[in-house]
Amino acid sequence: MSNILELQSIHTFIGQFHILQGVDVVVPQGSITALLGRNGAGKTTTLKSILGLASVRQGKVIFEGREVQGMPPYDVAALGIGFVPEHRAVFRDLSVEENLKIAERNKGDYLRKRDFIFDLFPDLKKFLSIPGTRLSGGQQQMLAIARALVADNRMLLIDEPSEGLAPVIIDHMISVIRQLSNDSTVVLVEQNFLVACKLAEFYVIIEEGRSVKSGKMEDLITDKDTIHKYLGAA
Repeated sequence: MSNILELQSIHTFIGQFHILQGVDVVVPQGSITALLGRNGAGKTTTLKSILGLASVRQGKVIFEGREVQGMPPYDVAALGIGFVPEHRAVFRDLSVEENLKIAERNKGDYLRKRDFIFDLFPDLKKFLSIPGTRLSGGQQQMLAIARALVADNRMLLIDEPSEGLAPVIIDHMISVIRQLSNDSTVVLVEQNFLVACKLAEFYVIIEEGRSVKSGKMEDLITDKDTIHKYLGAA
């Protein structure tokens, strides 16, 4: 299995703060890989470093064999990387359909992908003309993921997909992300370890800005000492 993404000892700053201090990540093509760790460990900053939304001052970010660190975020995205930010960052004053159309990378993307998106998220089809601010939390998360599907992306970065959602909505998200992984590689940040276990084939644990352990999720599930040490779970 070839690797679609590699982060090699990246050091990232936000302002004057040295957030990432040596993070290594290897993401196999076609996989779901989870970035795990406590709050503030550097997981979201790792996603932003891939996209160029945070300043990588040392190390390499390699996507499909090409170094992308230092490139503007829009150029990185244009290579085929979609991003679903945390906190369901939708355009709240725009309708569902406007949110989707604004995500086009090329004219006609929305019309071409519309049926696929609404098959995944039937609720969005019902509320096409409704502004984002009137959607429930679960529907906003659906819309945030749907926007990343409008353009053709070979990799999706998804930040905290289950945050604040009801269990029935989380189950639907798990099903959707599994389906998306049939066509796109997925890298996700997930605070809910049980959700990460159900989704991911591989994991990387980040602790205080450094990657400290990685491997197959099936091995981590039985490694109670590592789970307790780095994730705070019993």
